[in-house]
Amino acid sequence: MSRATGRRRAGTPPTPAGGTVLTPPSPPDAVAVRPAEPVVASRERRSWADRAAALAATRAPVGAWCVVVAAGLAALVCAMVPVGPGWLGGAGSVAVAAAYSWGLAARTGGRPVVFGLLAVVVGVAALVLDQDALRTGAAVMTAVVAAVLGVMATVPAVTYLRAARECVIAVLIAAVGALATLGFEPTVTVTRFEYATFGLALAGAFAVVYRLGAGLHGLGRRGVVIVVVGGVVLTATLLYAELLRRYGTPELVSSLLAAVGWSRDHLGAFPRPIETVLGIPALAYGCHMRARRRQGWWVCAFGAAGTSAVANALANPAITRTESVLSVLYGLVVGLAIGFVVIRLDFLLTGQTRGTRGRRSRADEQAAALRPEPPRTKALL
Repeated sequence: MSRATGRRRAGTPPTPAGGTVLTPPSPPDAVAVRPAEPVVASRERRSWADRAAALAATRAPVGAWCVVVAAGLAALVCAMVPVGPGWLGGAGSVAVAAAYSWGLAARTGGRPVVFGLLAVVVGVAALVLDQDALRTGAAVMTAVVAAVLGVMATVPAVTYLRAARECVIAVLIAAVGALATLGFEPTVTVTRFEYATFGLALAGAFAVVYRLGAGLHGLGRRGVVIVVVGGVVLTATLLYAELLRRYGTPELVSSLLAAVGWSRDHLGAFPRPIETVLGIPALAYGCHMRARRRQGWWVCAFGAAGTSAVANALANPAITRTESVLSVLYGLVVGLAIGFVVIRLDFLLTGQTRGTRGRRSRADEQAAALRPEPPRTKALL
């Protein structure tokens, strides 16, 4: 055999002795390879369908909740005008109380169905039995739930404007609760009613925040300082009248009373002190801090002082509704101004500077403020 014929080309299958070339068998025609593109497309279609179904399932309860609150608010407004039958006010109060109890339980990881039905039972019993104690108790329950829900419905705010938006939302929620409180027609001693709603709302807010803030060990040094300062401001605000009466000079007391009288004569109302000095500034600063640190929840808890003042704003029959609305509005505006000063001081204490460099550092700080929290319509716990 020659050298040329004895060599075999690379890649050529071996030739047996009979001279027949063996070739690999071809795959059967029945086995066909499907292209991958239709599978990917079907997966995409299924994923979009699942997302749409999940979105619809999320929006349906929220939409129903908004419809119930809007219907209750419409009934309360009609009762205030007055237009329609006399039972509209009570029905609107029951609807708002049930919706708010449902929303608060859902927001705090509780049992919405249980607490919503319980609120309906309590409200209907108070209206049917028509006893002063039951009506007053239902009114207190509604004001407390509205005040706590106003705080819990907020979300973290990266900027001051967003923090102001959260304060407006909390005040609006508490204002609807104030109308529902009035719809039960409670028989109250104004001071006792205000202190009862304030104390219960503050206790409820701190009970929820204790879980959201990982207990007392989640405070840290900064949180402890904030809670102590908030407690001092709270005590001073509640006792300012008694402190002025005991330790204030007659000239100081006269000047303060003159300022209050001038505000009522020329502006129509005077801001509520607990809302202005503590509630709204704490809520604005707390929402701003929550975007950066978990301790912000402890600051937001003091915001219940402001929302409770809004929720019981209509309980005093000696003050007109116009003056009550203006006092809440003035307290919101002045409180947001105080909150802006507190946030700016926090920036200064944490190293923010002025000028172009300060603006750049604030922009970088805002871009890094991405502490996650559930959306407004999701459970916090």
